[in-house]
Amino acid sequence: RRCLCATATIITMLSRQVATAGARVGAARGFSVLTAAEEFPGLPTTSPGEKKGSVASVTTLPSGLTVVTENASLTSTVSLTFPNAGSSSEGSSEAGAAIASRYLSFKSGSGLSSALIVRNIEDVGATPFSSAGRRGATVGFTAARENAAFIAPLLATECSFEKWDVKEAQQLAAAEAADATSNAQVSLSDQIYAAAFGAQSAMGRSYYTAGASRAAIVAFYERNYILNGAVLAATGIADHEAFLRMVEDEFPSSAPGAAASEGGAAYMGGEARVAAPSTGYAHVALAFEGPTSAPLMNVMKHCLNNGSAMPFAAPGIIGVYGGSEPSGASSTVDALSNAVGSAPSADIVAQAKAAAKTEALTALDSGSQSLADAMTASVLDSCGFSAKALAESYDAITADEVAKAHAAMLKSKVSLAAVGDITDVPYQATIASRFG
Repeated sequence: RRCLCATATIITMLSRQVATAGARVGAARGFSVLTAAEEFPGLPTTSPGEKKGSVASVTTLPSGLTVVTENASLTSTVSLTFPNAGSSSEGSSEAGAAIASRYLSFKSGSGLSSALIVRNIEDVGATPFSSAGRRGATVGFTAARENAAFIAPLLATECSFEKWDVKEAQQLAAAEAADATSNAQVSLSDQIYAAAFGAQSAMGRSYYTAGASRAAIVAFYERNYILNGAVLAATGIADHEAFLRMVEDEFPSSAPGAAASEGGAAYMGGEARVAAPSTGYAHVALAFEGPTSAPLMNVMKHCLNNGSAMPFAAPGIIGVYGGSEPSGASSTVDALSNAVGSAPSADIVAQAKAAAKTEALTALDSGSQSLADAMTASVLDSCGFSAKALAESYDAITADEVAKAHAAMLKSKVSLAAVGDITDVPYQATIASRFG
């Protein structure tokens, strides 16, 4: 009897539990008054606000430094560009100083050792970079947004030229120059500049030159790595004014020196050939003087994108290049001549405008470093930056403008560069006759 009573009691309790659970399930399914945010505190909103577009701000400080920032990038790239620190600004006794100076980036200066500078950068997970060429030099880093302003002053340290730093820079420059000499594309680029501006001019000399002395490096660096005329570009900066205050407080505050002047050279048009029969290949490039407007130059470049001819453009020059087996070198030159000699039709101009505009706008959305590069280029070209203005600059180009620019291009003297097994490559005078 006691067993039966106990069994009945257990059954009654289980029945009540099942009924209660059923009521809870019913409440959860149909009658719960808790919202997702109340039931799960801290849950991200499921209805995010409208995405805001990037806003760019540009300010030139009393030091002569131009600061350009934008606020939408998810990571920050901060780059400091010295537009006159390229090899075209080297003096007659400073050949090789530009490439060596690049390797003095993040070296001892302003009372900080190289090790301390690098450690501060690495401690916040930043990735440093530096570059240089014929026109200008850039030093910078990519980091999390919240760390950008903290380490940005390290870009403007005043180099102390410690003997071990300079020696290492000379060695790294020599190694890079040696690697460049074995690259046919680099050699072709060097030769087209030599042909266009003269081999002994500042613009025509190769950037990849080793052997600069300590005195030459110091003189070049102190003359060209200055804030007056430089551009500081920073992406992912929420508060432009706060960033400006940091720059004014933390960057060198000495009175601005005279802005460095670029050692430019007038376009001449000539010929440069490097014979290397053992390569078994002929590399050829034709170039002309190009327009000064960067958007117009880019549209012109896409107009030349014709068949086997590969177009290129850089400040001051525009052209095409190609290559072939030695026996086909003459045919390659014919193809290149036809590509640049044919006036672009209205349809080709429309296609070129669309391609150039897409290329320019894509660069704004290809990572924070690409965006910083585009911001810097825009400031140097037009003293301002906005995606809207960039797009409008391409929209405003007309077919008539392109036709006039093309005609002006052909009136400049053609430049020829040839590298490799070039026995069958015609000489520049023969090619020039094709363009009147």
